[in-house]
Amino acid sequence: MERRINLFGKIGVLLEMIQFKLTIFAMPFAFTGAFLAERGLPKAAAVWWIVLAMVGARTCAMGFNRIVDRRFDATNPRTAARALPAGAVSLAEAWAMVILAAALFFFACSRLNPLTLQLAPLALGLTLFYSYTKRFTAWCHVVLGAALAFSPLGGWVAVAGSLENFPYLLSVGVIFWVAGFDTIYACLDADFDKGVGLHSLPSRLGKVAAFRLAGVFHVIALLCFLLTGWQAGLNLWYYGGVVVAAGALLYQHLLVKPEDLSRIHASFFSMNGLISVIIFVATCLSLFFSKV
Repeated sequence: MERRINLFGKIGVLLEMIQFKLTIFAMPFAFTGAFLAERGLPKAAAVWWIVLAMVGARTCAMGFNRIVDRRFDATNPRTAARALPAGAVSLAEAWAMVILAAALFFFACSRLNPLTLQLAPLALGLTLFYSYTKRFTAWCHVVLGAALAFSPLGGWVAVAGSLENFPYLLSVGVIFWVAGFDTIYACLDADFDKGVGLHSLPSRLGKVAAFRLAGVFHVIALLCFLLTGWQAGLNLWYYGGVVVAAGALLYQHLLVKPEDLSRIHASFFSMNGLISVIIFVATCLSLFFSKV
């Protein structure tokens, strides 16, 4: 009994280490792509395998990121208490989670269709590659956006089995949405990154300029989301959702300032999860009411 409790406790630590709850960031965009491909509710089997693929991909990517960054995390006061540098999780346990998550991802993709499985190495490889980009480029935030941009594309391919008619502006919007909020979040470590030779837009440009650039990224993202409605043939319900998402993004920029990052976690965790859900719900409403 005690061994079982310890096992569940260890699993809980691992899930907390990778911020498992934040899978909500990318999951709604995957389903946005899937619903657009089906022009409605996809089959239950497709939904199930998409969920497992997304959970596997994100768990693998986040676990890998924690592994390769563990030495930097250990010397950064903000991250020193994370599971790996604090010793709450062993390196072998973290690797086991990463390998099992990768296996889950590839298995789920294999249960969907051939193209999904063919794209799987590229999608997962890009998310793993991102973990190294802070070593050599300040544009690492855009690479993260490109990795998450596979979410709507993957959802579409999982249902359609092809890339034909995919509204690519949706993925472009995700790139700049992610790049914007990750640039803001990187302000927390701007001084540390500069001191140890890591690259980010805040460490290179300064926090004020980085915030301005994040604003530009988010404006581009909103334009892409708006144009997605035209590209996918959606109605006013979708455009109304984009307006609400724009309000959430504006609130995010009003909530956090370069000179005051104290509320950045509210901005990062609450607003960004909300934005992806808003776009998904708006897409669903548009598809539903187009059939009524």
